[in-house]
Amino acid sequence: MDERIIEQLKFCLKKKKKITFLVGAGLSAESGIPTFRGKDGYWVSGSKNYKAEEIGTFKMFSVASKEVWKWFLYRKSVTEIARPNQSHVLLKEIENTLEDQFALISQNVDGLHKKAGSSEKRTFLIHGDFDYVRCGDECTNELYPFPKSINLLDRDKDVITESEWKALRCPKCQEDLRPHVLWFDEYYDEKYFKRDSVLKISKQTGILFIIGTSGATNLPQTIAHNVLANSGIVLFRI
Repeated sequence: MDERIIEQLKFCLKKKKKITFLVGAGLSAESGIPTFRGKDGYWVSGSKNYKAEEIGTFKMFSVASKEVWKWFLYRKSVTEIARPNQSHVLLKEIENTLEDQFALISQNVDGLHKKAGSSEKRTFLIHGDFDYVRCGDECTNELYPFPKSINLLDRDKDVITESEWKALRCPKCQEDLRPHVLWFDEYYDEKYFKRDSVLKISKQTGILFIIGTSGATNLPQTIAHNVLANSGIVLFRI
């Protein structure tokens, strides 16, 4: 390891600075989770071919919620059977060592950090969590566990059964539930996506490891900027 990095780690440990990991889809690729890039970024339904940036939006959900749910149920079926890989396990081991000086900021919604044992206290899921749903009409801020009655094994990509569709209704207002994820046409906030929390952490961070992501969206970019602005070091490993 570069001597400069070793010295910065020693400095962080001495001065109680955060050692933070910002991770993205590349971290879960070894676990078989498809990314939005290349062929995995498309969704074919009947004769229609959507890009992820088109179907993974609130705009699309507002006019074709069932089509959006077909795509998300397929993606959920993939994450359901996936298992953490060595990188997830290693992050948990680092957390065990650093304890409250550790922070994990993840763009992944696949639940693999939880499966690996990462703590909720030190893990910040800035793009949401596939394990939860919420009211698409925002009648409440409450997060509901993903309905257990929905079959996630051997799914037919083009079919949502009547009973599954019924399970995807808000228990309070009966409007469509939505996946608890950040869509392409939505903005980060603290309520659902811990924006303020991670910005605070970024200003306390002495070294930021960026793994498996280009950090193209505005919140990751601001996190990296804040670390550098506070004399920290940023290390990329795509």
